[in-house]
Amino acid sequence: MKILFTGGSSFTGCWFISELAKAGHEVVATFRQRPEAYTDTLRRRRVEHALEHSTGVFDCSFGDPAFVDLVRNDNWDLLCHHAADATNYKSEDFDIEAALASNTRNVATVLADLKKQKGSPPAVLLTGSVFENDEGAGSEGLPAFSPYGLSKSLTYQVFRYRAQRAGLALGKFVIANPFGPLEEPRFTAYLMKNWFAGQIPSVNTPVYVRDNIHISLLAKAYVQFAGQLRAQSGLHALRPSGYVESQGAFAQRFAAEMRKRLDLPCELELKRQTEFNEARVRINTDQIDSALLGWDEESSWAAIADYYAGIYRR
Repeated sequence: MKILFTGGSSFTGCWFISELAKAGHEVVATFRQRPEAYTDTLRRRRVEHALEHSTGVFDCSFGDPAFVDLVRNDNWDLLCHHAADATNYKSEDFDIEAALASNTRNVATVLADLKKQKGSPPAVLLTGSVFENDEGAGSEGLPAFSPYGLSKSLTYQVFRYRAQRAGLALGKFVIANPFGPLEEPRFTAYLMKNWFAGQIPSVNTPVYVRDNIHISLLAKAYVQFAGQLRAQSGLHALRPSGYVESQGAFAQRFAAEMRKRLDLPCELELKRQTEFNEARVRINTDQIDSALLGWDEESSWAAIADYYAGIYRR
């Protein structure tokens, strides 16, 4: 397929692009800036990784004039809209309305132009989050975890309406908690930083049950879902699930895998959790046949160990 992809500078986006290309697809990826303009070293590395597997179009955001021209001037098999406004996404002051406007700018025009293409109509693949309201499975009535999560849910509803009006198949690929090389400095990156510094990291929320998944497995599931979507009609969703367990148990799993590969003690301090400001359980629901996808768990753990060793043992 010929695929137009947004959001390739993100952790998951650059992995999705590389796996799509390895599967034989031609990927054209849009970026808001040129590679040298990204001041964040990690994000620049992800852009460079994505560009190894795609043709880049720069200074181009979803729905802006350059993007609309890009849609109109070629024939596409699939639009992967992975980009989303995530500015200050952890804050309660996150601007829901501005994010929704950015995520869906000129969406009716974009989808109408896709529908006008010669040959079979393309499909649209939108990325969602398990932390949207009413998404995944869990406790406390499945609320949105944050204003950002709410903006993602509203974005899907707009795309759902517009895709049905345009007569295009729409897929929603829901992400839980991916981890692996090129990840932002979140949970597993925090653990690795402390272990390489000879310190014992604390797990402050060991009771929460979450769904952590290898980015390498997630990317393969994305490619399979993308490949199936073009031949379908209507609405479809995939919610890939990985290790469903408490964060304490996952931290111990992660420590055990790194300990045997890095010759580090990889000790942990599991704090006594007394505050529960988030849902106790939030997970995805679709089990993935990793063997069918050609995914190897051992090599994925090894890749994580090698990645962080390359950062901290230089």
